[in-house]
Amino acid sequence: MAREIETKYRVRDPDALLDALAAAGVELGAPARQDDQAYAPRGWDPSQGKAGFTFARLRTQGRTHTVTTKTPVANAMECVEHETAVADPRRFKALADPARVQLLSIFAAHEGHEACVCDLTDPVGLSQPTVSHHLKILVDAGLLHREQRGRWAYYSLVPGAVPRLAGSLAELAREGT
Repeated sequence: MAREIETKYRVRDPDALLDALAAAGVELGAPARQDDQAYAPRGWDPSQGKAGFTFARLRTQGRTHTVTTKTPVANAMECVEHETAVADPRRFKALADPARVQLLSIFAAHEGHEACVCDLTDPVGLSQPTVSHHLKILVDAGLLHREQRGRWAYYSLVPGAVPRLAGSLAELAREGT
């Protein structure tokens, strides 16, 4: 279990800061370019504060993708953090929406692990275009397969995709214990 204390400062004069660090013997490498996508718990509102809620972050730096869960303890700066590298971040991004998680569970429970869009709108309580959008994201993430049959598109679980995803999530959970 990693414990992180994060500090953030607004720097008015970055050159003066770099000079002060150099004078103190601190050598900095080249700046790192990264893409962070953060996910808050469903129903969380900023007015509630962050302490006690678990947040997820998908960070991409170069060709390295890392999923991190952070749970602020006493305040937003002191966190219990768990992190794991992932080979394909699209699968984690696909799970960022609860409707897509619900759709995957419907496929897993459905006979033959396949269904038509027309069979999915009522169980998730969303319109057909919205369900189709979510299904496209799951197809692009490699979790579902799409097959056109006449006017209707049928979707099915990609064999082995969910167990691989579960394995990655289990690894993240193991690192947290």
